Amino acid sequence: MEEWLTYAPHESLGYYMYQRPTSAKKLYFDIIPKAVDEYLTFADKLPEQEPDKKLDNPAWFLHDGELPSGQTSPISFALLLNLVNAANTDDPAVLWKFIHQYSPEATPDNAPMLNRLVGYAIKYYKDFVLPEKCYRAPDERESAALKDLAARLSAMDEGLGADEYMTEVFSAGKENGFDKSELRDWFKAIYEVLLGQSQGPRFGSFIRLYGVKDTTKLIQDALDGKFIAM
Repeated sequence: MEEWLTYAPHESLGYYMYQRPTSAKKLYFDIIPKAVDEYLTFADKLPEQEPDKKLDNPAWFLHDGELPSGQTSPISFALLLNLVNAANTDDPAVLWKFIHQYSPEATPDNAPMLNRLVGYAIKYYKDFVLPEKCYRAPDERESAALKDLAARLSAMDEGLGADEYMTEVFSAGKENGFDKSELRDWFKAIYEVLLGQSQGPRFGSFIRLYGVKDTTKLIQDALDGKFIAM
């Protein structure tokens, strides 16, 4: 349990233990991001729920019916892990520059949970994600789709909604040979080629967080083979 608290807030451990409390549990480190984001989802819902619905919310029990101020986060833990990956930094100040693109009003002071998650994401990434990273080169179809996506993004403004970016991600895949049944393969290719991992959060949200210009550069660097040489 102490090791869990090295990589995630204690609230996420409380949430994990809350589920089936009488059952024995093994604390696998790969479940930490999922537990953190599930906790955040429940915490975010709690203030707006009707009283009877709150009783079905784990966050109500974890916080004795009163959610502390600043307990939610506008950015998921999974998305922060991808930001650390792409930004290739362990400097919280650098990560906060990207965070301000996604959530301009958020600061370390007024978003304490998010600030805590930034530190945890750096630690988790260094110990569990970085050692497993494995970039690959795109095949011909993937390369064409990524070039198309880079061109689409270069024509878009910063600060648009994640769904607007996601629409272009879908379109780049569909118009370069990934039919509806193969879109999962398209997104897997994005993650493997650009981030060195087989899965990640919605890529539109990643673009919104990382920025159009930096995402376009990320794609170009991958197409140029710069990550394969790392």
